[in-house]
Amino acid sequence: MTDVLRRGRASLAFSFFAQGVAFALLVTRIPAIQDRYGISDGLLPAFLAAVPILAGVGSVCTEQLVKRVPPSHVLRWSQPVVLLALLGVGAGEGLWEIGFALGAFGLAVGALDASMNMLGVSLQHTYGRSIMLGFHAAYSLGGIIGASLAWVGAHWDLALFVSYLPVIVVLLPAALVGSRWYVDGGGDGGDGGVSGEQKGRGEAGSGSGGVGFKLLFPLCLVMAVAYIGDSTVSNWSAKYLQDVLGSSEQLATVPYNVYMVTTLIGRAVGDFGVRRFGAVAVVRAGALVAAVGFAVVAVAPGAWVGMLGFTLLGFGLCVIVPQTFAAAGRLFPGAADAAIARLNIFNYVGFLIGSPLVGALGDAWSYRGAMLVPMVLVLVTLVYARSFAPGPSRYGDGHERPRTADVGRGSNGL
Repeated sequence: MTDVLRRGRASLAFSFFAQGVAFALLVTRIPAIQDRYGISDGLLPAFLAAVPILAGVGSVCTEQLVKRVPPSHVLRWSQPVVLLALLGVGAGEGLWEIGFALGAFGLAVGALDASMNMLGVSLQHTYGRSIMLGFHAAYSLGGIIGASLAWVGAHWDLALFVSYLPVIVVLLPAALVGSRWYVDGGGDGGDGGVSGEQKGRGEAGSGSGGVGFKLLFPLCLVMAVAYIGDSTVSNWSAKYLQDVLGSSEQLATVPYNVYMVTTLIGRAVGDFGVRRFGAVAVVRAGALVAAVGFAVVAVAPGAWVGMLGFTLLGFGLCVIVPQTFAAAGRLFPGAADAAIARLNIFNYVGFLIGSPLVGALGDAWSYRGAMLVPMVLVLVTLVYARSFAPGPSRYGDGHERPRTADVGRGSNGL
């Protein structure tokens, strides 16, 4: 039983890691993709916006799909599609080819993100203690490695296909082999990994699958706000440091790397904080640190103080998203998969809003002033912090429950 859990946890962590690598390889090579396909500056935003929009569609479809098959099956086949679609981005020549590849990537990544977090929340429930931040730490590590590989490809002027192929050759078979050990939710019957207890509570719930949007809305808002902050860093940190704070072009590339490293560190130790102080305290602290980070960036007199602000943002924002998924699982114990799929949509909503919002405010007002908007938005998390309070399972409040005896089914076979 313990071996099943350990293998399931390790294989899921690898899935998060592989997704971090793939996503970083895509977003950090956007200039090269634009050059390869001759995409104009006017058309590029439409291509970029299509990915999160289609990812939202993929997440909605996953909610329906997991009613018929376990989330492990969705993850098992969506991850190879994401990796192959990434390879397709580097292999095509015409606009229709990049459109098809990005479309497949978007749909599959929505299913992948939703199913990964479904399995993560399910495993956390089985363990009876906070482990979600560890999975997202693996994603951050993958992002750092993917961005580093992208830098190597750009430095050596490698074609996209040549840059992507070795990574896919390594990750694809490893992900397929690892998928044999995914662990779905508790239960040993043929209900797609949903236990009888969960089914009973789900049927007793209200609305579709027991998920009431009124209860879920605070978490949806927090998720969107967190990704507005994240997309602000990923899209504007380099430009802000160079154009507003007067740094060199080389130094301007540092803040995002620092942000990713601090995100990794924060998530690597965050589960211990949740177990010791509780999810509510950790989320509140993260929101306050993130707000201070945006404030420091907004008033920074120079590049080095600006980088301190982006460092604080990594430590602050990193805890919010994993704990939001975990809170949804606790809030709807009989319909966790549906809640997570719906919540995941607001990941992409925040991503779509964040970058255009800061850009529009920066052009109309000032980029320093624009940084104060995500600062205020992230403080909204404090208003809804009680939504992260543990339910009957009492995760992380000094009342961790014992591991359940029924760990569900490992997903054997490809």
